[in-house]
Amino acid sequence: MFHHMTIAGLERDLPICKVNDDLYIAGFVIFGDPELTVACARELLKKAPKYDYIITAEAKGIPLAHEMARQAGDAKYILARKGPKLYMQDITEVSVKSITTAKEQHLFLDGSDAKLMEGKNILIVDDVISTGESLSALEALVEKSGGHICGRMAILAEGDAQDREDLVYLEKLPLFNPDGSIKA
Repeated sequence: MFHHMTIAGLERDLPICKVNDDLYIAGFVIFGDPELTVACARELLKKAPKYDYIITAEAKGIPLAHEMARQAGDAKYILARKGPKLYMQDITEVSVKSITTAKEQHLFLDGSDAKLMEGKNILIVDDVISTGESLSALEALVEKSGGHICGRMAILAEGDAQDREDLVYLEKLPLFNPDGSIKA
């Protein structure tokens, strides 16, 4: 089963994937699709507020943040990692539960990135916002670092995220029943 949609002017068929017996979602992955990544970054930048740095969470938001930063001429963007790395110092950590992961995860921010965000306008970006848990974790990292959240952006908003007035996104992504029909 697939869900056909147009995103940033490009047509894609998204596979419908089981989350549990009652809930299915359309799998949206920009990895390996540079045409879509470039188009989505371009369209989001048209709607982006003035910012100092973009932040995203590992991993699916990386191509989007990278391409947005490249198109905007930014020298740097910030990445919250799923695990601490040896090169990271003075790490800030928050926990997150996402609809696409089976267990609680953690996001880690290097201390030098945290210092960069202090007093700066930070734009949070991700590929899909659904439950808002990943978004909340990124917000917590920005706030712990003394940054000011100037915007929240995603390519797609799924479920309740579609009703958020603080979220800018390109398209709505429905939730699905086991038979592939869109949930009411």
